[in-house]
Amino acid sequence: MTLLEVDDLTVRFPTDDGLVTAVTGLSFRVEPGQTLGIVGESGSGKSITSMAVLGILPRRARVTGSIRFQGRELLGLSEGQLRPLRGNRIAMVFQDALTALNPVRTVGEQIAEAIRVHDARPRRAELRRRSVELLDVVGIPSPATRAGQYPHELSGGMRQRVMIAMSIANEPELLIADEPTTALDVTVQAQIMDVIERIQDRTDAAILLITHDLGVVAGVADRVLVMYAGAKVEEGPVEPIFYETAHPYTQGLLASLPRLDRRERGELYRIPGQPPSPRHRPEGCAFHPRCRHAQPGRCDTGVPVPSAVGAAHTAACLRLGEFEGAGA
Repeated sequence: MTLLEVDDLTVRFPTDDGLVTAVTGLSFRVEPGQTLGIVGESGSGKSITSMAVLGILPRRARVTGSIRFQGRELLGLSEGQLRPLRGNRIAMVFQDALTALNPVRTVGEQIAEAIRVHDARPRRAELRRRSVELLDVVGIPSPATRAGQYPHELSGGMRQRVMIAMSIANEPELLIADEPTTALDVTVQAQIMDVIERIQDRTDAAILLITHDLGVVAGVADRVLVMYAGAKVEEGPVEPIFYETAHPYTQGLLASLPRLDRRERGELYRIPGQPPSPRHRPEGCAFHPRCRHAQPGRCDTGVPVPSAVGAAHTAACLRLGEFEGAGA
């Protein structure tokens, strides 16, 4: 059975200027034990999608479509019905560990609380033992000592590991990692991704990895979903996304990555312009104002829909197959 099924998800927020659409018509699947990377620039709707899955969007948000976890529809469930799922069967690693952790409680107490919320049976000594064990699992040195420390006493990388320890405390079937390497240096980023991979091997959990960096997902994801302006523009297995890229936006993201085999020197490629505001989404293809392949009278009027490119590989572009290259 498919673990997570998202169909035609649309998220809107009421404002003084009317409804603003943050995510539109998004569909994807996550299979048991699979890692799906969701990639896109800031404002593309990645985090909104993850919050919709967990049911933690603001009450004013208007969510339509379908989100099914192991066949059970989550949209429309009450807070009381969702609470047993959150942190137990679906867990999340938030992107800012310093603000996500409680500054006046030790990290050991916070991990213990994550366990106790869903299982009241363990006693205090057992909870402390399990907290120390989880800190050890995520690679924190001297875990017994660190369990008694407060978040501000730990480095950024250690705080992120604590967040991962809390998220896996109840061995969830789905782990949502929202920008888990944000604000960390390259070495620590690699360590955090290694921890997530080891956790997956240990628990066989599926992972929904949200990031703006295609380089981060290259070595860990099974499939990649690229979002732009709240919509899916390309999705497929990792190798076709990287080596048979079909959408100009994905090509631009790849071209902007530093590469050791790049012959020409100079500044890195950058996609011209800025992502559109949800309040002022362009007519037609949302990417056309920044796309060098855009055709006037076609791309600024027609709305692309995902079309098959290859086996399990789709892209939403009105000029699909008409151009090649690694620039947007």
